[in-house]
Amino acid sequence: MPREFTRSDRVSDAIQRLLGKIIPQEIGDPRVGMVNINDVTVTRDMAYAKVYVTFVGADEAASLAAAAVLNKAAGFLRSFLARDLSMRTVPKLQFIYDKTAIRGQELSSLIDKAIAGDRKHHQDDESDAGDDRTEQH
Repeated sequence: MPREFTRSDRVSDAIQRLLGKIIPQEIGDPRVGMVNINDVTVTRDMAYAKVYVTFVGADEAASLAAAAVLNKAAGFLRSFLARDLSMRTVPKLQFIYDKTAIRGQELSSLIDKAIAGDRKHHQDDESDAGDDRTEQH
């Protein structure tokens, strides 16, 4: 019977949950602030883990600086992971600022603007058509 999830999927899920607890408790740098861990991908050999993060209420420059802070603290965070994970070796962490959530919000607002503009043009067309009908009678 095949397994539903590979080992790397289970390890990445565990790392994501543990980092979500460890970072707010142990990283005291004010540049980091509130962190959302969007995804963790672990290589098949469990040597490296890419941690995709976003920072609540921070612009892109501040987010890149906060990701750099987390990358400098990667060894420290890895030691905390080693205590909680029952693995022979814990993957080396690389923190990457994830722009997908912000880009998604931008696209959503553009779609909302387009829909609102389309509705306005549609209502204008209907009112113009209604004016034409009343003039014909």
